[in-house]
Amino acid sequence: MQYSSHGWNAESRLLFQTHPLKPLGDLLEREGLLTLRIQQEFKSGKEYWALERKLCHHLSNKNKIYLEDVMRAIHLKSFDYRVLNLLLYKLRGEEVNELHMDFLSISEFLVEVADDLFDYEDDVLENNFNVLRMFVGIFGSSNAPTELAKRISEAEEKYEEIMKSLDPHLSSNYRRRCEEATKEGGKISGHTLGTWNIPAVISDEKAYRAAQR
Repeated sequence: MQYSSHGWNAESRLLFQTHPLKPLGDLLEREGLLTLRIQQEFKSGKEYWALERKLCHHLSNKNKIYLEDVMRAIHLKSFDYRVLNLLLYKLRGEEVNELHMDFLSISEFLVEVADDLFDYEDDVLENNFNVLRMFVGIFGSSNAPTELAKRISEAEEKYEEIMKSLDPHLSSNYRRRCEEATKEGGKISGHTLGTWNIPAVISDEKAYRAAQR
């Protein structure tokens, strides 16, 4: 990639805008670190960005939103975490541990949901993908919190189930680090990943945006 005295040249900027993962892919390939699995996750990232635009467009235009699309999007959204995990396996010269990846997938889902709940109002203002926004669009403002809480509970059950299958030393260290992270974030009790606080839903997003201006 070429640089000018002012940073990236026009060609490089256009490449990043149209193929944002190509520079990273090229770098990993040069270093012998680009695996088929990482390439698949790059495809997941591209799929997420397309699905994000589609869902946000449908929501803002009051078109029908499908639950399977929303759940697919929130899984795809964590592709960057998976790229980093896969890269660590490659750098360490180890085979990918599928049990670990399954466990991390559940953890990623819970982290993404927690982030979306924290950013809910900002995401409404910016028309960003947000799982609570999407659930309001699907289930309505009255039922959305209950439906989302149900998915959180199901994920927590899977999380605890797979946790029991991990190496005891690994699971103990992981649990302790999660507890430290939640305390650092101001949560001192409840689930390992913290307590859940679903904000009051915004039933009329257009009016909410107008009121914030």
